[in-house]
Amino acid sequence: MNDFGQPQVFLVGAGPGDPGLLTLRGHELLSQADVILYDNLVAPELLQFAGEAAEKIYVGKRAGRHQYSQEEINALLIEHGKKGVIVVRLKGGDPCIFGRGGEEALALKQAQIPFEIVPGITAGIAACSYAGIPITHRNMASDVAFITGHEDITRIDDSQIDWKALAAWRGTIVFYMAVTKIEAICQRLMDYGMDKKTPAAIISWATTPKQMTCSASLDDLSQVVKDNNIRPPAIIVIGKVAALRDDLSWFESRPLLGKTVVVTRARRQASELTKQLKYLGAHVLETPTIKIAPPDNLEKIQQAFEKLMDYDWIVFTSTNGVEAFFKYLFLYQLDGRDLVKNKIAAVGTTTSQALLNYGISADLVPETFTSAAIVEALRQSDDIQGLRYLLPRTNIAPKELPDALKEHGGRVDDVVFYQTQPDFQHQSLLEKYLDQDRIDWIVFTSSSTVKNFTDQISLKNYSSNKYQIASIGPQTTTTLSKAEINNVVEAQEHTIHGLIKTILSY
Repeated sequence: MNDFGQPQVFLVGAGPGDPGLLTLRGHELLSQADVILYDNLVAPELLQFAGEAAEKIYVGKRAGRHQYSQEEINALLIEHGKKGVIVVRLKGGDPCIFGRGGEEALALKQAQIPFEIVPGITAGIAACSYAGIPITHRNMASDVAFITGHEDITRIDDSQIDWKALAAWRGTIVFYMAVTKIEAICQRLMDYGMDKKTPAAIISWATTPKQMTCSASLDDLSQVVKDNNIRPPAIIVIGKVAALRDDLSWFESRPLLGKTVVVTRARRQASELTKQLKYLGAHVLETPTIKIAPPDNLEKIQQAFEKLMDYDWIVFTSTNGVEAFFKYLFLYQLDGRDLVKNKIAAVGTTTSQALLNYGISADLVPETFTSAAIVEALRQSDDIQGLRYLLPRTNIAPKELPDALKEHGGRVDDVVFYQTQPDFQHQSLLEKYLDQDRIDWIVFTSSSTVKNFTDQISLKNYSSNKYQIASIGPQTTTTLSKAEINNVVEAQEHTIHGLIKTILSY
């Protein structure tokens, strides 16, 4: 126990599946945790919030397959809790709604280990909301019953479920963990007098890109489950409100629901693309093939800033170049006012937007993102002959642009402001998804992502798979072609927005 008696163990509700439904308190505790014991249905993305040094222990349970018994889980909580470290028990849904959080809390209490219970959004509420079923409605349902489906349905005299009262229930009934007993449950309710035409629905994999909702009347629900081969996890909802689903369904109407999209961009760059794809319903597999690192030395960057006012043009070819440039600009105690004599070119609307974040409006944004087009746009703006150009770029940037500027008489400083390095840590995950034919799209946003991807994985080995390749622009497409990857669709607008439009058009 710590000196002040604060909790050592935190029973945290992870929510029903969508990682965005984790509470702020849950996020805070995950980032501080020394040990995390997590369940089977916890979204894997949530573990990314943990520190690199955190010990992660899988204690998930699936039907017939228990990694640990409940007694063993309790013992693990006590064992780690006594060490004085921060222990997070990450549980699907809410810890105390059919989650055995009460049993774990009692075990900790008996061991005199301080604990805290952090509520989560329970699956019964989230599933209904994501299926377009309001769990209450003032004209249809003023009360809700949450029922476990784990009880032996053959029990009658000693059942903890009052089936007679439940059959007469005028509100909404939500069954957890009841898929395998759906036929017996529906029959029991009808035997006790519930109208066989009562609206009902079953929601599987709620709040995730695999969500599927099937509606039926009470007497047909079990057959619908069989016909659609629905397996756990699933929530069953019975009551008048289930009939509203046809009018209020919103999540399952998203155009990319059920599609798996691989994003190969560096993680810190991928956020906007990932966010938009997820909003459209896709399952996004972030498997960055590159990572951004500082340059090996700053000598040339320092020299560039010392003669900053001598440059006629600064040409930014990526958002990374913008971020790195301003990082070092501020490091050398300069700011935007020191760019007053420079003209600024930005390759692409995303790059120009990145400049606007620093209060800089680009003087030139070429419409086409090729070296020839950039040089032509610069030539039309100014005679390139004799002008000085600074290109803040990566260590592996293609040489076509500086070479073309030099051919027209430009004086070019092509300076490495950041390094693009391979990132191979997701190779096994990618191969697993490809082996299982679970990928619909692989998205490439630069030539470097293509090169590093193909250094890890030969797509020729998966040529029979159904995936499609999306390329952000001509240079990336050319690199894909050189790698003999041909099932490529190129975005007409060479931006993240254009990529998404291209995927949606298919």
